[in-house]
Amino acid sequence: MELHAELAGYAEMENVEITDTELLYHVREALKSALQGDPDKYEQLRGVIHHNKGLVPEEVALLVTCLKALSGSVSCLDIVHHRTLISSILQMSMWNYGTDVMDALMELVISLATSSGKYVDLCLEMLVSNFMPPNSFISSLNQPRGILRKDQVIDRVHSTLIDIAELVPLSPLRLERIIKERMPLIFTKEPLILAYVENMLKLESGAIGYLVGRTMLVAIMDRLIDLDVDIAWDDILQEDFTKGIFDMELEDLEGPVDDGQQDGDEHRISWMERFNGNLYAQKLDSLMVLTFEHLNFCKESGRLSQVFDTLLQSFQQTVLMAYKSKFAQFVMFYACSLDPENCGRRFSDTIFHIFKTSRYPEWRMSAVAYLASYLARAKFLSISSVAEYVESLMEWCSTYCSNQSGGINPKAHKEFYAACQAMMYVLCFRMRSMLAIPRIRSRISKHLEDILRHPLSPLVVCLPSIVEEFLRLAKVTHLDVPDNFDSSGLLESELSVTFGGRERLDMFFPFDPCLLMRSDRFIRPNFVYWSMVRNSYDNDEDDDEATSDEDDIEICTAGKGMNIANDGAARSYDQDLDEFDNEMSKMSITPKVTQWFGGDMQMPSRIRPCPDSL
Repeated sequence: MELHAELAGYAEMENVEITDTELLYHVREALKSALQGDPDKYEQLRGVIHHNKGLVPEEVALLVTCLKALSGSVSCLDIVHHRTLISSILQMSMWNYGTDVMDALMELVISLATSSGKYVDLCLEMLVSNFMPPNSFISSLNQPRGILRKDQVIDRVHSTLIDIAELVPLSPLRLERIIKERMPLIFTKEPLILAYVENMLKLESGAIGYLVGRTMLVAIMDRLIDLDVDIAWDDILQEDFTKGIFDMELEDLEGPVDDGQQDGDEHRISWMERFNGNLYAQKLDSLMVLTFEHLNFCKESGRLSQVFDTLLQSFQQTVLMAYKSKFAQFVMFYACSLDPENCGRRFSDTIFHIFKTSRYPEWRMSAVAYLASYLARAKFLSISSVAEYVESLMEWCSTYCSNQSGGINPKAHKEFYAACQAMMYVLCFRMRSMLAIPRIRSRISKHLEDILRHPLSPLVVCLPSIVEEFLRLAKVTHLDVPDNFDSSGLLESELSVTFGGRERLDMFFPFDPCLLMRSDRFIRPNFVYWSMVRNSYDNDEDDDEATSDEDDIEICTAGKGMNIANDGAARSYDQDLDEFDNEMSKMSITPKVTQWFGGDMQMPSRIRPCPDSL
C-alpha cells in the first residue's frame, strides 16, 4: 500500500509518496536517533502518535501506518530511551479514534506485551483504562453513536486481553491485580462506574472467566458493600423502638401493583428521597441492576451454580460481616430466586450452619437474622422447606433450654434469644400456611410451648413488637402458646435492649423490602410483603366463635394466606397441598379438602409492596 500524506516536517519531507516498507525504515531510524542523542526525528514520530484531535483522513492514515510500523519495530524500543513514545502510545484512548486506528493500536499493544515481560503490566493497564470512556464522551453514551463506539471499543479490548492471555500465560494474574487496583471509587461518576463494572462482568463470563471470574465477582460485591455502608440511614431515620417493627412497613402506598408494575411510584419516590440523601443509593441501585442482569444471563447459560459458589463465599466474608447491610444482600436473594432448589437451599444451609457453629455471638445473631428474614420473605420457598428450618431452629432452642437451669440473662444467652426471635418472626409470616399441614402443626406445637415457658423467658426479652404480633397470630390460628402472658401494650424493655446490644442486632432483618427503585422490580415478584400476610388474618381477628377441628383447618387454609400465584410459588404451594391432601385422607375428610382447595379458591391477584424501615 502506498501512502500519500503530509508528514509535517517528518524527515524533512512534504507531499511525498512512501511505501510501508520505507516508513518502517524511517520509524526505526527515528528510534535509533533517540539512542544516538539526535531527538529530532524521534520527537516528530512521537508528535504523530500524540496528535489525536481533529485528524483529517490523511493524518488518520499516517497514524495507522506509523502504529503498524511500530508493531514491526518493538524489538528496537528501549523502555528508558523511548519512555515518552511508549507513554504516548499507552495513553491513547480508543474512544477517540475510528476502527482503523483501534485495530492498529491493538496490534501494537499485543506486540509490546509479547515482546518483553516488562511491557505486560503497562499494556494491561492501558487496556483496563479503556474500560471507561473519557469524561467528554459520557453525555453521548446513551445515543446511537455512543453505543456503537462503546461496542467497538469494548469488543477490541476484550479480544486483545484474550490474545495476550493466550500468549502470556501469567498475564491473567496480573490483570486481576490491575483491575482491582484501578476500580473506580464510590464517588466516581455513575456512568464511569457502570462502564467499568460492565467490563468486569464481561470478563467473568468471557473466555478467560475461569481464570479471573471469581476475582471480578468478589471485587464487585466489595464495591456494593462500600456504597451500601455510605448510605446514611442514621442521619435520616430515627428508629422509634416503641413502634412495632411490622408497623414500620408502610402499608398505604397509593395505587395497586399489577403484573410487577406499581402505579403509586410518585408516593414511593417521595418516600425514598427521605432516605437516599446522597448519590450513593442511585449508584448502588444501578450496579445491582447490572449484577441482577448478569446473574440472569448466567442462569440462561447454565453457569449460575458456578457463579453462586463465589457469591456465597463473598457473602460470608463481606456482606454477613457488614453492620446492618441495607441492600447489597439482595444479590443473594435474587440469585436464590433464580434457582431455589440449588442456590436457595445452599444459602439457607450455609447461614444456618454459621448460626450453629460460629464462635462469635454477633456473627451468629446476624446469621440467624438472615435466615429468618430469608425464610419469611422468599416467596419461592416451599412451605415444607420453610417448616423444615423452623423446626430445626425450634429443636436447637429446645436443646438449649434443656441444658439451662438459670433464668433471664440477655447478655449470656443472646444467641438463644436471637434464635427464638427469628423463629417467631418467620412464624408471623408463615404461620397460617405451615399450620395448615397437620404433620407440621404437630411438630411445631411439640417444642414451642416448652421453649416459651422456659425460665429463660424469651417472650420477655425478644423484641416486643414481634412477640405481640406472634401471640396475636397464634391466637387467630389456635396455636398453643402461653395463655397467661399479656402482650398488650408492650414497650421496649431494658431486657430487649440488652439482648440486642449497642448495635441493636435484634432489630436487624436484612431482607426487609428493597427500597431501591430499579432493583426492586427484580425482587418484587418473588417477595412476601407484610401487607399480604396481615390482610389474611385481619378478617379472622374479630371472630371469637368456637370452631370445630375441621373449622380450624379451614380457617388456616382457605386460600387467604401469602401464597401469591406465580410459577415458582404455585409449584411449591401445590406440593404442599398434595401433602396436605394425603394427611387429610387419613382423617377421612378428603371431600371437604377438595371443596376448600377447588376452583372456588380465591388467590390474591395484586401485590402491594410496602417498604420496611430497617
